[in-house]
Amino acid sequence: MQNTELPPVNAWLRALHPYETGKPIDETARELGLDPARIVKLASNENPIGPSPMALAAMRDAAAIAHIYPDGGGYHLRRAIAQANGVSMENVVLGNGSNEIIELLGHCFLTPGAETIAAEHAFVVYKLMSELFGARCIEVPDPGFRHDLRAMLRAITPATRLVFIGNPNNPTGTCIDQDELDDFMERLPAHVVAIIDEAYREFMDEPPDSLSYVRDGRSAVVMRTFSKSQGLAGLRIGYGVMPAHIAQWLQRARQPFNANAMAQAAALAAIADTEHQRRTKAIVDEGRGRLESFLSGAGIQFVPSSANFVLMKVGNGRAVFDALLRKGVIVRPMDGYKLPDWIRVSIGTPTQMDTFFEALAQALGRPMIAPTASATAK
Repeated sequence: MQNTELPPVNAWLRALHPYETGKPIDETARELGLDPARIVKLASNENPIGPSPMALAAMRDAAAIAHIYPDGGGYHLRRAIAQANGVSMENVVLGNGSNEIIELLGHCFLTPGAETIAAEHAFVVYKLMSELFGARCIEVPDPGFRHDLRAMLRAITPATRLVFIGNPNNPTGTCIDQDELDDFMERLPAHVVAIIDEAYREFMDEPPDSLSYVRDGRSAVVMRTFSKSQGLAGLRIGYGVMPAHIAQWLQRARQPFNANAMAQAAALAAIADTEHQRRTKAIVDEGRGRLESFLSGAGIQFVPSSANFVLMKVGNGRAVFDALLRKGVIVRPMDGYKLPDWIRVSIGTPTQMDTFFEALAQALGRPMIAPTASATAK
């Protein structure tokens, strides 16, 4: 007879809801009887042109020695990241995706009764990770879907440990400039660590120098990832840059081999592939411009974005998601972000965007004019 008895489960886990990922292509194909090759996934902000070719070559080489454990300290990758960003190796902590950096911060600084702060419409994992450690996440209103940093400062209490700032923010695509960040960091109390999440930094035209706070030894952790611009989402490799006195604690909290060998090799190669990063940004810039022009022409409200996705108001977001899904187009419904009338759409290739334009027009039951892609984008 199966024993279903367990030790007492942490009470704060009872209200925690698992993170909803973008619907996989294979699952959609199985459920709807569609050809997976014809499905367009615009749900997870993935790179529209795939991984860096240099990273692919490095992965093939790494596969040949997959029987050997990876470098637990990530020496070569951490050194390359440090050199590329003008910091020291001791400032860099690798993660199984930048999400793990959030978890490591929780291990280090969060206990039941502690508080974190995030914008109301920010990456839901900030709240989920806070709750995982029994902490309370204070969600501060974000007028116009932009972080209100002064309001976030006012929300700080003696129990506050971490403040999360997505820049650009997911799922809104809005961003904070250098002056705003500087003012925030000047006013941040000493007992609080600022977490600046820059997963989409490469898509900004003029990103702020957030690493200046790390170089100055401020209580700041800057998170970045190889999932987006470099196209390595499937390998789960990211990192945090922070003062050494913070990094030492995250290094103690992480698992010994949290960054696998193939991920380290691919990320190391991807750093050097600046042409792939340039091409990715060019395609995203044009695709985002086409999408925003399409929505403006159709009279659909959207949030102007600095990332590789656009948040748009379409009525019943879940119903539109379902209608698009039946046409083989996967987007992201936003009811989990308290935005039931909205969907988030990642920027794909010109052909993928054409498919989305046609599918959305059919889903909403009205004609729409799609802007033509340039010859260079094709």
